[in-house]
Amino acid sequence: MLDERARSLLKTLVERYIADGQPVGSRTLSKASGLELSPATIRNVMADLEDMGLIVSPHTSAGRVPTARGYRLFVDTMLTVQPLQLDQASPDMAAARDQLHPDQPQRVIAQAAHLLSSLSSFVGVVTAPKKSSVFHHIEFLRLGERRVLVIMVAPDGDVQNRVIFTAHDHTQSELVEATNYLNAHYAGLAIDEVRARLKSEIDQLRGEIATLMQAAVQAGTDAIAETQEQVVVSGERNLLGVQDFGNDMGSLRKMFDLFEQKTQLMRLLDTSSRAEGVRIFIGGESRIVPFEELSVVSAPYEVDGRIVGTLGVIGPTRMAYDRMIQIVDITSKLVSNALSAPR
Repeated sequence: MLDERARSLLKTLVERYIADGQPVGSRTLSKASGLELSPATIRNVMADLEDMGLIVSPHTSAGRVPTARGYRLFVDTMLTVQPLQLDQASPDMAAARDQLHPDQPQRVIAQAAHLLSSLSSFVGVVTAPKKSSVFHHIEFLRLGERRVLVIMVAPDGDVQNRVIFTAHDHTQSELVEATNYLNAHYAGLAIDEVRARLKSEIDQLRGEIATLMQAAVQAGTDAIAETQEQVVVSGERNLLGVQDFGNDMGSLRKMFDLFEQKTQLMRLLDTSSRAEGVRIFIGGESRIVPFEELSVVSAPYEVDGRIVGTLGVIGPTRMAYDRMIQIVDITSKLVSNALSAPR
């Protein structure tokens, strides 16, 4: 536990370092904190904060800089951010709202990633909306020997087409029979529920048709999995201009690999989507973005009141967290509004 004096000095140190990017010395702290403390007292408090792992002294400077743990304490207990409403958006955010076209969801996602990147000057990331696992209608079309086209229509009108290869050749009349059975008995159910019911009812169906429908259910699962793995990244090159990374090409290369792979980003953002509001991961503590130099500020977004994806900003641990929180929060509201608008 920190006393008020130590808390005040740590808060001042973090704010000065975020603003200036230079290690903060005791003389600067004395002036900026407004506390009437002797340089010796400030040095003692700094030594205590260093012992706690909240700040560290770079070997080239007499000043101190925050550690990831110091940033975490600052964000959790010392940062006050006033959430913005849509009508309080800055002019550049308000202009961006007009570019979010609700009739083009993919364009909304791409524009949101660009907006996050341009407003933060860091990297913007957005996961595409998760597709519904419920099917409204399904249809089979024979393409050739043992090749069948499966057409699945979701309740929102989204259409997925998959080609499956069957163990037996089916006539079009058999495919119509399977189409009618699935639509009559399973329309409106989630794919996983259809699979479970098929298992229990398999004995009642002719073997060939049952196998065909199981293959269709697997195709539906694969299609949904593929569409849910999309993440849009914008502004990776912004990190090249970040002072903290400028001379560390090894770290930059790892970060660009992270953006290229995108799988770890998906896991991180998926974690964020399970919580309300803005979440902050600092200096590798997420285990998903394992870099001491990086922080992630993220928030989920909704369509018609249901969380369907996540967006966020990735940048150096030395970032203006209060501004990043507002940027991410207002962008999530803009995207939610755009995607929930009547089409």
